[in-house]
Amino acid sequence: MTSIMTNASAMAALQTLRSINSDMETTQNRISSGYKVATAADNSAYWSIATTMRSDNKALATVQDALGLGAAKVDVAYTGMDSAIDVVSEIKVKLLAAREPGVDKTKINKELTELKNQLVSISESASFSGENWLNNTSTTASGTKNVVGGFNRDSNGLVTITTLDVNTTSTTLIGAANESLGILTKDIDANALDPNATTTTARNYYLIDTGSTTGTPSSGTAITLTSATTDQQVDDMLRVVDSMLNQMTDAASNLGAVNKRISMQEDFVSNLMDSIDSGVGRLVDADMNEESTRLKALQTQQQLGIQSLTIANTNSQNILSLFR
Repeated sequence: MTSIMTNASAMAALQTLRSINSDMETTQNRISSGYKVATAADNSAYWSIATTMRSDNKALATVQDALGLGAAKVDVAYTGMDSAIDVVSEIKVKLLAAREPGVDKTKINKELTELKNQLVSISESASFSGENWLNNTSTTASGTKNVVGGFNRDSNGLVTITTLDVNTTSTTLIGAANESLGILTKDIDANALDPNATTTTARNYYLIDTGSTTGTPSSGTAITLTSATTDQQVDDMLRVVDSMLNQMTDAASNLGAVNKRISMQEDFVSNLMDSIDSGVGRLVDADMNEESTRLKALQTQQQLGIQSLTIANTNSQNILSLFR
């Protein structure tokens, strides 16, 4: 039946055209944004996952910055410690030279004084971002410093922070306010280091005197040379300096290990961020090849729909010819 009140063909064609236009709008939005899941309305589950993972990736970017800051602090401390080891090694050589008969110990002592001043300069200069792990100006031990190393989310959605710990108490060279805290300022018992010791009486020595301290001062003998310094005293000084050198070497080894760990963690965080980006992309990114092909097909369907609607509307006009 043909009716001028109800054009079923035109209604069907119009409905089809509306569907095609809606699909075209969706495809064009995907092409313009690059996402097949741009909002929660597109796919609430995937959108939720992608949003959470993007947030975590931003946190990892901050972790990466924190690792860079931590690496800089460790690098500065290691550089200072390495330089200090060279200076203490030189002091050890000078003391060994003082053991030679007929050597002017007072002249060697002048060299020792300058080497001590260099150690103080190194310790005070090894500072980064307001932190100095070689020179402790507090009366208490510097303790453990933390470097943020990771941001983790478990299966329950709970987050934890991973830290890399550095024991800066063992890296303190000078206890400016408490001489007992510094490797170079604290008392070291030469008697305990003497394999031929016959008594238990302590023979304490220290290398650097800070001049003033509000904490525990060193009470032993300063490592200095005079014309009256005996060979036994020089031997004691050598043993003490060698002990200091061993402690500094251990501290430098620990700093090197931490530096390597930070470097590995930086690489891991960088790769993890790339993997998360890739995983999120698989969930929400649009396939541009597929979308462009779909757009071309929809444009063709749109043209056919318009033509079909035109034909359907023309059929109603043809009825007029029956009344002529």
